[in-house]
Amino acid sequence: MEINEFIEKFAEIFDDTEASTLTPQTNFRELDEWSSLSALGVMALADEEFDVELSGVEMKKANTIQELYELITAKAS
Repeated sequence: MEINEFIEKFAEIFDDTEASTLTPQTNFRELDEWSSLSALGVMALADEEFDVELSGVEMKKANTIQELYELITAKAS
């Protein structure tokens, strides 16, 4: 999965955030809709799309969508 496809899937977690407003450099923690439920959504995305389990500690290491993508893809390989 390429970063752009990951951003599309990431945007599906939110109700009011369009994928077109997100870039790899977006700090997802600063999004108005970001919450603990969003974090669970990202964990589910990682599990469903990459067969990767993310912990809360690992999630805290990432701030941008690119960092999150790299974390997940590194665990998937």
